[in-house]
Amino acid sequence: MPLAPLTTERRLALPSRRRLLAFLPACALALPGLLRAATPGTSEPPELEGTASNGQRIRLDALRGQVVLVFYWSTGCAVCRDTMRELRANLAGWKDQPFTLLGVNMDANIQDFLTYEKLVAQTVPGSPHFVSVSALGPGFRDTMGRPEQLPGGCLIDKQGRLVERYAGRIAPATWDRIADLL
Repeated sequence: MPLAPLTTERRLALPSRRRLLAFLPACALALPGLLRAATPGTSEPPELEGTASNGQRIRLDALRGQVVLVFYWSTGCAVCRDTMRELRANLAGWKDQPFTLLGVNMDANIQDFLTYEKLVAQTVPGSPHFVSVSALGPGFRDTMGRPEQLPGGCLIDKQGRLVERYAGRIAPATWDRIADLL
């Protein structure tokens, strides 16, 4: 099907070559700042630290030598809550492997996170629990940036490098990738 010719109205909607060329220097100035957030394949190791609901201080760099799946979640996200059983099952399956699952709770209210953690401790005894920190907690720092959607995840290799990012439910291929890194 041939394309319709550009009408005056459509031409006005398109940016001119001059506007695009004027915009490029601004993009070049902003690019280093945009790239500063950790992205897969960068040489700078990502940083993540926070305080768990039990008061324990957690630092990603202390987990070097282990494969780490950082799982971003919220108590208000039904998919996140539904994924928790799968996460605990995989954590139990790799209990003798150098693997850590680290949660980052993204709730807008820290009390929702703390209440959820207490409920899980009471209702899911004996099951392996993974540590979560709150993005609202004291001293929280994360150079990987907020995920595009929840749940989300970042996979960190044994050398502390960000390998992959995930948006949405953790796919079965992710668990295969973790097994390869172990």
